[in-house]
Amino acid sequence: MKRPAHLTQGRYAPPVPRATRTVTSADGSRLYAEIHGPEGAPAVVLAHGWTCSTAFWAPVVRELAAEHKVVVYDQRGHGRSPAVPPEGYGTGRLADDLVAVLEQMLQDGERAVVGGHSMGGMTVMAAAERPELRARAAAVLLCSTGSADLAAESRVFPLPTPGGRRRAHRLMLGSRAPLGPVSPVAKWALRYATMGAGSSAEQIEACARIVHDCPPGVRARWGKVLHGLELTRGASRLPVPTAVIVGTADRLTPVVHARRLASVLPECAGLTKLPGLGHMTPIEDPDAVAGRLRELVRDHLAAGPDTTDNPPAPQDEQRQNQHKQQDEQQDKQQDKQPDGQQDGRQKRESAA
Repeated sequence: MKRPAHLTQGRYAPPVPRATRTVTSADGSRLYAEIHGPEGAPAVVLAHGWTCSTAFWAPVVRELAAEHKVVVYDQRGHGRSPAVPPEGYGTGRLADDLVAVLEQMLQDGERAVVGGHSMGGMTVMAAAERPELRARAAAVLLCSTGSADLAAESRVFPLPTPGGRRRAHRLMLGSRAPLGPVSPVAKWALRYATMGAGSSAEQIEACARIVHDCPPGVRARWGKVLHGLELTRGASRLPVPTAVIVGTADRLTPVVHARRLASVLPECAGLTKLPGLGHMTPIEDPDAVAGRLRELVRDHLAAGPDTTDNPPAPQDEQRQNQHKQQDEQQDKQQDKQPDGQQDGRQKRESAA
């Protein structure tokens, strides 16, 4: 009997969603999406990476869902989102899908903190100049990702020259070879390529089940997109405060990518380096990733109206007025509790 494509118990098992939806993208592709947490709470939208699924965000969702509305979705061809024809693969399609999720999973005028891991972060960069992202995103978290030159900087294959690494990386990304069962050898290879040396057996098992479930053809087509990736322009035009997080032992998207992102982002909200962690940071340290998302919510979403040069859409103003009225009514009923989180803000490393 085939094992489930994710763990079924414990911290890394996907929680039961409050609701599931089917999102229709611009080209008609259908995407599986979930909503966790209470309606009306500050919203967080999460996009997973290459060969992963909504299950990848399980420990982060568990951390956030008590006090946040959390939306997760399967990228096209991944998880429960159907595969698409060959012409359906590209960074523009990723941007279309994210925009569709934001428009169809959020309420009128609702904004969110948008987080993307690996290819999910590239998805956000691809959508940077879309007006829908400007209207919907209050802040962004780019997690273990890069904008260009992925193959040349990868350290999965410790070859001495960028050209050699490009060739080896291209073969890996474009391979259609089945990964086979989740065996001890397969888990060793996955840990070496994608995780830090201190990853637990449960974390490795969780990642292996998710990655091995991705269809080989989908993995190969998206791999070819990643090999030719060039999204530096998108990163330089992200119109909202954007934080970057990276593991210092990441072989797929090493720290050099995070530093480059921090240097080109118009509103960099800090670069956080997680010592000894690899590429799978939301599973390797979900507390750190969820904590950074909470900070972005607190600083840029829950704090009130947007004060940047870009005025909010009329629906946003209406929603903010509604929130203000609700706050005034609550103030009459009970004393406002002080915000005790301000003194607990985690210190962040600035980009080198």
